[in-house]
Amino acid sequence: MRLICIIILFLNWFSNSLAYAQTGSRLEQYVRFEDSGVVKYGRVIGSRIEVLIGDLFSVSKLSGEMLDYNSVKLLPPVDARKVFAVGLNFASHIASRADGPPPLFLKLPSSLAADKQDIVLHKDANNVHFEGELVVVIGKRAKNVSIDKAAEYIFGVTVGNDLTERSWQSRDLQWLRAKASDGFGPVGPVIAPSLDYNNLLLTTRLNGKVVQQENTRNMIHKPSKVISYLSRYVTLEPGDMVFMGTPGRTRSLSNGDVVTVQIENVGILTNRIVRP
Repeated sequence: MRLICIIILFLNWFSNSLAYAQTGSRLEQYVRFEDSGVVKYGRVIGSRIEVLIGDLFSVSKLSGEMLDYNSVKLLPPVDARKVFAVGLNFASHIASRADGPPPLFLKLPSSLAADKQDIVLHKDANNVHFEGELVVVIGKRAKNVSIDKAAEYIFGVTVGNDLTERSWQSRDLQWLRAKASDGFGPVGPVIAPSLDYNNLLLTTRLNGKVVQQENTRNMIHKPSKVISYLSRYVTLEPGDMVFMGTPGRTRSLSNGDVVTVQIENVGILTNRIVRP
């Protein structure tokens, strides 16, 4: 376990260094956290957080107050009211028709979990798989938006793990238990705006070993198409999330397994699986 923690710390350092080298400047990133019992938003500046007055989606400004990144309790990066997910969105996993509507399902906001949070499985969840994913965060109210305009309604992206109980998924009428049980939606730790989310490398590691790796350019249904389609039927609001699907193969997780999902220029999400 100590070796895994060292590897994760190195990957965080390497990811930040690579982002700086590629852009020549620090990338814009935001977090949501709890400090002294108060929930706040802040902008990440190296190993520190500059506290925001207000939230990410209304009029806000930097307060000048600086906190150490490791001194606060990180939360899911937004307080989402609705959480959507796209299935069958990579040919390397399971493909859907590119000329059809995006296959969609719902996750519950209560399924969201924070970076570094242990995922405690229910006693009969015996076949839970990881699914590393890009997650889109809505930035403003959207209804009946066109594909061409959909990007204007995306605030940024974060990292997600769409944990799935495969046995429940195949047995139940809907994927409520399989996809939306408590803890089945780890996200975070940061939101990154102003990125080309259609061209980012996604990597999932299980106990330090790469088990998924693919570029988001291979998504069958791009975020703009998904947002436009969703907005026909559901009014999207600031903070709503959309999991964009997983690539490659997945496998069942065991007690003590550590799953890390990394998206270049966004960050690394880490969670440990715990069986009671």
